[in-house]
Amino acid sequence: MFYTQTIDDGDNMMRIFTFLYLCVAFVFFQINKASAQQDPMYTQYMNNILSVNPAYAGSGDALSMMVMSRNQWVSIEGAPATQSFIIHTPITKHHMGLGFSLLKDQLGPISQTGAYVDYSYSIDFAHGRYLSFGLKGGVNFFEAGLSKLETVDSNDPVFASDINRNFLPNVGIGLYFNSERFMTGLSIPKLIQNQINSNDFSSEYVSKENIHLFFMAGYVFDVNRILKFKPYFLTKYSQNSPLAVDLTAQFLFYERLWLGAMYRVGDAVGAMFQIQISNQLKVGYAYDVTATELGSYNNGTHEILVSYDFDFGRDKVRSPRYF
Repeated sequence: MFYTQTIDDGDNMMRIFTFLYLCVAFVFFQINKASAQQDPMYTQYMNNILSVNPAYAGSGDALSMMVMSRNQWVSIEGAPATQSFIIHTPITKHHMGLGFSLLKDQLGPISQTGAYVDYSYSIDFAHGRYLSFGLKGGVNFFEAGLSKLETVDSNDPVFASDINRNFLPNVGIGLYFNSERFMTGLSIPKLIQNQINSNDFSSEYVSKENIHLFFMAGYVFDVNRILKFKPYFLTKYSQNSPLAVDLTAQFLFYERLWLGAMYRVGDAVGAMFQIQISNQLKVGYAYDVTATELGSYNNGTHEILVSYDFDFGRDKVRSPRYF
């Protein structure tokens, strides 16, 4: 990492970290209830942390860029498809990081595009441990072509007109703690519950952007001189919705090849591999199979990622990066 400010008291660090976690959780549970999960999911979420946690911005050694494409439930018409683009960089002298996130998500007639700027400030607690605070701000563009859907009741007011909310501003917060072998993060990427549809006919059908709480953690173990083991998990919670839990384990061979498996509790199982082609370039692929009855009607889910760290000839890019 790149910071020089240090705090040597490990006990104080843990007290601060615990207090901040409790503060974020308190804020979340004081917010009005939501009705369903809306944010897209990823199998290779550990390579896409910035999309949900702004405190991750600038956590690497150099300017980093990543693109990811996910096609879910292949062969089902209107199935979810998600593309994301992320770029972020450290600002060494000021203990800060800056990032930019772009997301495109399509589910049948529903489309949303989000563009967000991310900011982080980091504190060095010595021995390679860092605590980062993050802020996210941006806008979401939402459209739903409901009038084009075939419905049982042609007079249903919910589907009588399309939804075009082309400007839904939002802000988010996050915490991120990491060392060389350990990481954990807590975040709420959207704090504002923007109303999506109009309230012309009944408040019963009012839809809002839901608030999600993300928590993740992971650790890297040395198995032997050529093999490392990295278990990690992600939980996503939205009030009035089931808790989503992803459990993942990866093995790293010769610091170049990642092989792993994922279990999304009650929903899907998957496998993935990632290749560190060079110190700067990494590519990955994941395949999921739905573990519910829906699995009989689709050909699985495909996810591809490409990431690149810009060295600019300074030979400072650390490879591989565990988080």
